[in-house]
Amino acid sequence: MTSEIFSAIYNKALDILSRREHSVLELKQKLKKKFDINDGFDEVITQLTKNNLLNDYRFSESYVIYRKRKGFGPVKISHELQSKGVSEAIIFEVLDNEGGWDEAANKAFSKRFKEGPSTDTKILLKQKNFLYNRGFDFKEIESVLSNDML
Repeated sequence: MTSEIFSAIYNKALDILSRREHSVLELKQKLKKKFDINDGFDEVITQLTKNNLLNDYRFSESYVIYRKRKGFGPVKISHELQSKGVSEAIIFEVLDNEGGWDEAANKAFSKRFKEGPSTDTKILLKQKNFLYNRGFDFKEIESVLSNDML
């Protein structure tokens, strides 16, 4: 790869990263859309990683905070991070370090169901499904429903 092509790809990568953090896979995909070459991206990725401008761990931390604030749970966020090419070890560590998932489930539930848990079994099942579909696990769902029932 010529230095002009390397510079063009590198500068475009910097432009993309200046807007927000990206995973390595995301950045590669975006660069492949912009440039009609098949290789050469690994050199740029290596250089960006070496310069600590591209970091899957840092990306995961910001992504988890963003999605948690939007009312999503660790199960859903984990799947999203996997689809973005982040390793399971990083995902597990970042989700574990973040914590506060019971509180996040409670906030998501309270925002959607202002009246609290229903006494009607059918509606209660819908409420549980809402939290489940948001990516919260059984323990977090039960913590929300048992806290509100006290």
